[in-house]
Amino acid sequence: MSPNITLSKTDFNRIDLMLEKLAAVRMHGKEALSNELLRAQVVEPWEVPPMVVTMNSTVRFRLDGNGPALCRTLVYPKDAGLQPDTLSVLTPVGSALLGLSEGDRMQWTHPDGRELTVEVLEVLYQPERAGDFHL
Repeated sequence: MSPNITLSKTDFNRIDLMLEKLAAVRMHGKEALSNELLRAQVVEPWEVPPMVVTMNSTVRFRLDGNGPALCRTLVYPKDAGLQPDTLSVLTPVGSALLGLSEGDRMQWTHPDGRELTVEVLEVLYQPERAGDFHL
């Protein structure tokens, strides 16, 4: 069972619009992200708990519990690669991280079919916590 996730209305609406624009394109990760939106608790940006991974959050996480901790900023596909250590929300691990809280673990399927687990160790920066509701 997947942990509960929380999304801001802003993130939800932007991602939903992005997925609509991708409707004609078959892209790996699009379905997983759509499924995440369906199960999300959607709240106003100022109501997002401070330890939740939102868009443009910088998060420290671990894959499969035994690898090194990774630190990435979760971004929209258009922003992936513009800065070092960005992670597109359309990647499987990106969509798995979205909406999780510190300490949450979630299983997801790698494009090669392997089942992996991602664990959120720490949300280092979250725009909503910083009062930036316009990213």
